[in-house]
Amino acid sequence: MSWGTELWDQFDNLEKHTQWGIDILEKYIKFVKERTEIELSYAKQLRNLAKKYQPKKNSKEEEEYRYTACKAFLSTLNEMNDYAGQHEVISENMTSNITVELARYVQELKQERKSYFHDGRKAQQHIEICWKQLESSKRRFERDCKEADRAQQYFEKMDADINVTKADVEKARQQAQVRHQMAEDSKADYSSILQKFNHEQHEYYHTHIPNIFQKIQEMEERRIVRIGESMKTYAEVDRQVIPIIGKCLDEIVKAAESIDQKNDSQLVIEAYKSGFEPPGDIEFEDYTQPMKRTVSDNSLSNSREGKSELKFGGKSKGKLWPFIKKNKGATPEDFSNLPPEQRRKKLQQKVDELNKEIQKEMDQRDAITKMKDVYLKNPQMGDPASLDHKLAEVSQNIEKLRLEAQKFEAWLAEVEGRLPARSEQGRRQSGMFDAQNPATVNSCAQDRESSPDGSYTEEQSQEGEVKVLATDFDDEFDEEEPLPAIGTCKALYTFEGQNEGTVSVVEGETLYVIEEDKGDGWTRIRRNEDEEGYVPTSYVEVYLDKNAKDS
Repeated sequence: MSWGTELWDQFDNLEKHTQWGIDILEKYIKFVKERTEIELSYAKQLRNLAKKYQPKKNSKEEEEYRYTACKAFLSTLNEMNDYAGQHEVISENMTSNITVELARYVQELKQERKSYFHDGRKAQQHIEICWKQLESSKRRFERDCKEADRAQQYFEKMDADINVTKADVEKARQQAQVRHQMAEDSKADYSSILQKFNHEQHEYYHTHIPNIFQKIQEMEERRIVRIGESMKTYAEVDRQVIPIIGKCLDEIVKAAESIDQKNDSQLVIEAYKSGFEPPGDIEFEDYTQPMKRTVSDNSLSNSREGKSELKFGGKSKGKLWPFIKKNKGATPEDFSNLPPEQRRKKLQQKVDELNKEIQKEMDQRDAITKMKDVYLKNPQMGDPASLDHKLAEVSQNIEKLRLEAQKFEAWLAEVEGRLPARSEQGRRQSGMFDAQNPATVNSCAQDRESSPDGSYTEEQSQEGEVKVLATDFDDEFDEEEPLPAIGTCKALYTFEGQNEGTVSVVEGETLYVIEEDKGDGWTRIRRNEDEEGYVPTSYVEVYLDKNAKDS
């Protein structure tokens, strides 16, 4: 089975067929390329999906991930990242092992095909030229034979005519001989060219064309083998990642099997358990007999009051105050709108930035100075005076930046000079204040539990509840009754209270302290009955009333 012998006369069809084969190969390359794009897109979507459901740092979601079900979900998200990575591997390997390799092979195939059909056309052109030469010699031989016949007939006619001179007869005879000789020469030439053409034609159909078509056949068969190998590679690239994808899925199953419903249930108990006993039976109260009604320790009202005490007594005192909000207006140059520690960080950052700019300008000045020295030593390289303007400009920039840096350094020194002492005092005061609060709450609890049998009267309950409210909720219900002053303070610096809940003070001003710093860097003060708020603790010097401290 050979194209050279079976398809000897199908040159044009073979040319079309081999071009179709290259088109099929390029179509397959395009298919694989689009598959790699799908794999990349799928991997990206998987990664985005996993990222979307990851718990946000420092949020309530992180607390939820102590439950085993949530931990298993987190493991699933992490495994999906690895799963996505395997699809990226598929895309990468298909690109390098199939699309890149086949694209290079297609270019080589096109060149090889072009060379074979170029040789085939040359062979066609050669046999066509030989055929034309044969046709030309044949027509010449035919024409010379006819001319010789006409010359012979003319001679015989002249020779039979008695009126024609002997010289004319001789001339006609010689002309007939010449024509016969020309016919013989044409015959010999035609015979020679015919033999040559037959030889060339035999070579063309039995040697040249079979050899060229055989090479084309081999080229086409290699193309078919190559596309088959690429299809195997296509499957193997997928198969190689199956074990890793299987491991990802195994890890997801393992994470699912690690879910412990009993453990999660226990965590819910630990998170929400109140510690109270369920209410007992309500005793019959006989209103026909005069008696002092008491409330049973197991009564529903006791349970409700106990819960309210827990609610009030358990109120966190370390909450962030609502007035500490971002200032929406213009930020002061010295960052005086910020708390001291934040202000110190901002000022330090500004000083560092200015020092970097100063160093940059100084490096530029040094470079210009060196260039000027070079110009002075070698005038042909440039005019030294041309650099004076630039040098002066850089020097001005350095001086301007230094003044700016000195200004911020002064503010920084001012903050650092008073921040440690004030913050230390604030911590001591905060510690004293916090130490007082538990005693108040504990005294309430002792009052409630003073009865030997564990019961207490409604009057006791109300008294304890009032104490808890006074302790924990004075800061949230000031509009009901103003807090008493616990001391005075003197403003060390001017502070413009631009945020909600703050109050402005002028340096040297004396005000009343109604609540100490609770560790958040702010002291609550009052100017008069209608004006009170918070000021930075580091901006005031506090003088606590001794009686207030001892109470």
